[in-house]
Amino acid sequence: MRRIRFLSEKGTVLTGVLCDDDPSQAQVLPGRFPGNPTRAKTFRRIRRLLAPVAPPNILALGLNYRQHAAETRMDLPRIPVVFMKATSSLVGPGDPILLPGAGPDHVDYEGELAVVIGREVRNASPDAARAAVLGYTCANDVSARDWQFSEQNGQWIRGKSFDTFCPLGPWIVTPEALPDPQRLRLRTLLNGTVVQEASTADMIFSIPDIISDLSRTMTLLPGTVILTGTPQGVGFSRTPPLFLRDGDTVTVEIEGIGALTNPVRTERDPARPGP
Repeated sequence: MRRIRFLSEKGTVLTGVLCDDDPSQAQVLPGRFPGNPTRAKTFRRIRRLLAPVAPPNILALGLNYRQHAAETRMDLPRIPVVFMKATSSLVGPGDPILLPGAGPDHVDYEGELAVVIGREVRNASPDAARAAVLGYTCANDVSARDWQFSEQNGQWIRGKSFDTFCPLGPWIVTPEALPDPQRLRLRTLLNGTVVQEASTADMIFSIPDIISDLSRTMTLLPGTVILTGTPQGVGFSRTPPLFLRDGDTVTVEIEGIGALTNPVRTERDPARPGP
């Protein structure tokens, strides 16, 4: 099942299940999303796909792939490296990633597998955590490296939370359609060229262990999004570094889920004169 959040032809934001035989329309899911998966007997045409969930929180992991830790010359973490992204950074498939007009200048891509929580979770065992998963989707943990590492004295959240820095989508694939999320091929393409390619089997902390660990700290509410880390190939670790530029296109592909594509544009700085 591919669960979506979309804009109808009448301009209404709805949630639904994408029709396999006609991807231009969806069967509407009644009630609050993620909510009860019971389908209504109502179909609506899709004007535009949105981010597949409006999360109460976006949590993320750093250094959760062995080869990514190796390329950054960092030790493997003993416990998950956790940070948050502002919910205002969320955008959907096809929406532009905006490079802030006033800087930063070193904006990087990070293709990731995202997990969406379907029920309230607190102090969960790994087995209970696995049962709380609503589904999986593609994410891009866009990161301003100059702000992440130097401008903010090592504080990550501001460099990770600029508007548009969390593309998510195009839909949520439910667990029955993706029985082993720890063995998925993940690729990131920049202007059609593969820049990241790995398997989720390279994760240091598994998805159930991540959810269980986070639930010891906070209640994970329905709709919470967890970004599970990025593999090797990020721009800042390359020689020379490879950062996003106006006119680029970034695609995150995950086996069994699909592809999330976003153009890159420069946001006009209102403090600077010009067209």
